[in-house]
Amino acid sequence: MKQFAGATLSLVMCLTFCSRARAQEPPPRLGPFVVDFHGTFPTFPNDVVPLANSRGLSLAELPGLGIGVDMGAHVYLLKWRAVTFGLGGEVTFGRAHSTPSTAAGQTTVLLPVTERFLSAAPQLSFNFGTGHGWSYLSGGIGKSVWSIHPDGEEPGEADLEPLKTINYGGGARWFAKQHLAFSFDIRFYAIDPGTPRFGFPGSPRTTLMIIGAGISVK
Repeated sequence: MKQFAGATLSLVMCLTFCSRARAQEPPPRLGPFVVDFHGTFPTFPNDVVPLANSRGLSLAELPGLGIGVDMGAHVYLLKWRAVTFGLGGEVTFGRAHSTPSTAAGQTTVLLPVTERFLSAAPQLSFNFGTGHGWSYLSGGIGKSVWSIHPDGEEPGEADLEPLKTINYGGGARWFAKQHLAFSFDIRFYAIDPGTPRFGFPGSPRTTLMIIGAGISVK
């Protein structure tokens, strides 16, 4: 009985010591890499007249809010004081569709339109936190293709033109498990104007906002 009590006491003391030692351990450094998978909501503009004019459409035919996905990957190589610097990149794709209705007595027929946005870019990030979770600010310069055309029609040259795009934004990751986190990101895409073609003006300089949320794996 005394041996059992002694063993129990030893076990309790060991667990207590280990718990205190674990609590006193410094939090792990963030990284060394992470991969993000997000569902997204791109806010395509549907009130920009020059954008509609660039495709020969009316404002009522522009789709507006869409859905999409993005994937990113980053590595963390250098820490300076409270900031960890990361290098990586992301690819994002968004799509929206409109099926406008024609009001009674209206002579203009409104066409269903599909809008797509595809962008890829390297990124530099500034990260704040530990391996249990961190926030970040990031940005990069890449190319995007912005397609807006009526259903059933082939994309025009304006829908296939690569446009220089600067992306910037921020977000955070929370690791509920050692290698799996919930994450979100809010990003802005500053898209260069398009080239005028076939009597249509080029698309205007536009900033597109995309909100995403999903998981991160390290």
